[in-house]
Amino acid sequence: MTAQIEEPIEAFPYTPPTEEIKAKYKHIFELKVPIKVPFPKLLFDKTLALFFFLATSPILIFLWIFNFFEGILIPENKGPLFFYYNGVSHGKVFKKWKIRLIKEKYIDKDLQAKGDWHAYKNEWMPEARTYMGRFVKKTYLDEIPQFYLILKGDMSFVGPRPLAVHHYERDLAQGNVTRKLVRGGLLGYGHVRKGTSDFGKPDFEYEYVHRYLTLSPWKLLLTDLYVIWKGIVVVAKAGGH
Repeated sequence: MTAQIEEPIEAFPYTPPTEEIKAKYKHIFELKVPIKVPFPKLLFDKTLALFFFLATSPILIFLWIFNFFEGILIPENKGPLFFYYNGVSHGKVFKKWKIRLIKEKYIDKDLQAKGDWHAYKNEWMPEARTYMGRFVKKTYLDEIPQFYLILKGDMSFVGPRPLAVHHYERDLAQGNVTRKLVRGGLLGYGHVRKGTSDFGKPDFEYEYVHRYLTLSPWKLLLTDLYVIWKGIVVVAKAGGH
């Protein structure tokens, strides 16, 4: 008998679409294939991601040094700087790279080999985190590798946050369709409301896809700029957990 895995609330707060959402955004639920990324958004993503990828390179070097010396001083904290699990964006599975937060002994090696998010489910245990992991998570620096994923074309700057495969499948099962229609984003129209009562409500993800469909590519970029600004404010509060 397989033991039931306790999933932390932080990992998946998204709720099913309400009847009101289904009626208001009926045209979205009728879509059968993913939506093509508009060229201006694609160009914007690549340009901004390249800028941030280069700008954050010194931070990655600092974190690599931090991680290296922490591993020497505290052997149980030794391990690679990066890790990945399989996520879904635009309906496709990809390797979602992040900066390692927890000690190797708290990682399930069998699940890690499969790219299963559950390998890292101990992330929310304070004793499981390395000193660097605590700092990185609080300041959202674990998301830096996603600039590379935007350059690679797996993600966008703005879009519904990509979910691990099992969370994505549950999202679909409960009736949500946004994550199979557009590229996942470093920042989401709903995700930037983290810390408020609106976080986790699907309304914002559907509104974003609606704008994706109805606005001109250039007006869509204005929405993206708004979301990026809101994201900067969230990061500036250093409230990651």
